[in-house]
Amino acid sequence: LEPHIDALTMEIHHSKHHQTYITNYTHLLQDTGLTQKYSPLELLTHLDEVPAEKKQGVINNLWGHINHSFFWEILTPQSSRSPWDGLVSAIDASFGGFDSFKEQFTQKALTVFGSGWAWLVLDKQGKLALRQTMWQNTPLSDGEKPVIGIDVWEHAYYLKHQNKRAEYIKSFWEVINWEQAEKNFIS
Repeated sequence: LEPHIDALTMEIHHSKHHQTYITNYTHLLQDTGLTQKYSPLELLTHLDEVPAEKKQGVINNLWGHINHSFFWEILTPQSSRSPWDGLVSAIDASFGGFDSFKEQFTQKALTVFGSGWAWLVLDKQGKLALRQTMWQNTPLSDGEKPVIGIDVWEHAYYLKHQNKRAEYIKSFWEVINWEQAEKNFIS
């Protein structure tokens, strides 16, 4: 993803931060049988089976794993730099064009207070909408389907951009995998 997102940040983000989420939630669930019974996405709908004393830790780390797994798929060094087909038509209809969408999405990402995510989602009615989530909360838990998302926790950009979140967001637009976004939109 160089020069937009540096290799060291990606290495630490993927191999350290993301792996910690996986390690933590599987450790918390090791004696429950739930990781053998359910995939991570299935576990989202079976959180009532998680022991109460472990539930918040499982939620934090499971959602971190799910969000990051999604994030890696939405990045590519061969970005087309804009959507096409059904997604571009829906963006035009929902946001008044791609440039307007890009501005609105960027504003959502810039204004996440502290750590969190900005998302383009299909809401429960199947319409495109912009969302912010705090921490590792995922739109999936609200019945919404992510199309693209950006991690705006400082670990995602601080090595290269320090406290300049806007520079990181600008770089993100250069590496979005619009082919994957289209798949997320139509599936």
